[in-house]
Amino acid sequence: MTEKHYDVIIIGGGISGTALFYTLAKYSNIKSVALLEKYDALATLSSSGQGNSQTIHTGDIETNYTIDKAKQVKRTANMIRRYCLQHGYENKFMFAHQKMAVGIGDAEVEYMKKRYEEFKELFPYLEVYDKEKLKEIEPKLVFDENGKERPENIIGVGVLDQYSTVNYGAMAQSLADNAQKEKNKQLDIFFNSEVVNIKQLGKEHVLMTKNGDVFTADFVVVNAGGHALYLAHQMGYGKEFGCLPVAGSYYVTKGHFLKGKVYMVQNAKLPFAALHGDPDVLLDMVTRFGPTALVLPVLERFHGLKSFPEFVKTLNFDGKVLKIFKDLFVDADIRKYIFKNFLYEIPYINKRVFLKDMRKLVPCLRLEDIEYAKGFGGVRPQVLNKAERKLMLGEASINPGTGIIFNMTPSPGATSCLGNAERDAKLICEHLKADLNHKAFLADLVD
Repeated sequence: MTEKHYDVIIIGGGISGTALFYTLAKYSNIKSVALLEKYDALATLSSSGQGNSQTIHTGDIETNYTIDKAKQVKRTANMIRRYCLQHGYENKFMFAHQKMAVGIGDAEVEYMKKRYEEFKELFPYLEVYDKEKLKEIEPKLVFDENGKERPENIIGVGVLDQYSTVNYGAMAQSLADNAQKEKNKQLDIFFNSEVVNIKQLGKEHVLMTKNGDVFTADFVVVNAGGHALYLAHQMGYGKEFGCLPVAGSYYVTKGHFLKGKVYMVQNAKLPFAALHGDPDVLLDMVTRFGPTALVLPVLERFHGLKSFPEFVKTLNFDGKVLKIFKDLFVDADIRKYIFKNFLYEIPYINKRVFLKDMRKLVPCLRLEDIEYAKGFGGVRPQVLNKAERKLMLGEASINPGTGIIFNMTPSPGATSCLGNAERDAKLICEHLKADLNHKAFLADLVD
């Protein structure tokens, strides 16, 4: 059994946990930081290359983002690019592609034109691609399997060359490796160290792991997806929140269908992003379509019902949660969406239902061109705000001011990892009366 004390302990070795580990190691004078990971490697869940869409979400083509949200994610997206370029990771695990959002049909085309006018000042590189230009740069958006041009009006808004694709699992490993290169500090990573209990003892927090090891820390940050809320509830914090785990699955093509990322217009009624196509960095850049959105009673994907008890506790079910569900299900579009995403997971039926939807985007797509991507996809912990009785679309953080923070980071959590690390590092250093070299952080990572 180990009994170790650290200035800061970070729970969770995904992209968010490793980003904070790196930020504290490189830009603060804090002397000892530990990272506790429940599995035997970093970034095995939602941060893995299989677990997310591998996208640097900038806000330029995500049509479910407001202009204010786009301003926020643009800053953190640029941090991802700056970090990777600073360390020479371009074309290793960060890649440049064209990317665009497309409007299909007259109503969506008009929407995209208006959105372009609203967003072009924030993103001056955006271009508008009419049908003739799309024939040149993304022809499979225009022609069907017989080479016939689609009858609907179509328009794309995007950019032809920008770093937009990242293997976040590889990036998480790089953040941890680069953090441990810092000298004269104790920077430790403990694997197979699942934290099952946290207690406050005076100004310290005591952490007990499943294997019986004990750690103490002056400050704790929990970056563990839905389990962050589970641990918060154990300590009596965040009772105003519940967690609705939404699993995303993918389908991959048997060839290169799209040259870059192509997003569709978001249905404003639906709480999750519309299906889109991305080049997959793990599969030789073949197109990967998704994600689907299926509510599952677990906090982790591909681990059976192991996390079902934690799901029950983090759902925090009561009349207020029931009211949120009722408000979601009362809308016919949302009910249809939920049912369709259930069908996406049923063998034999799934490909046929999915194909019908994706042919709106890629009319030449055939049944034999796609297959269910086994082992791909993760769980996004969508947060239920019981006080406001609504589903929150974005990160949630619980900070009781006692030297512990609990972060839940649904999409675009990976893109926001360094921005969230910047925020938390400020809070940690203020609490511990330590120094953060924010000027150096900004010089390295912010335009």
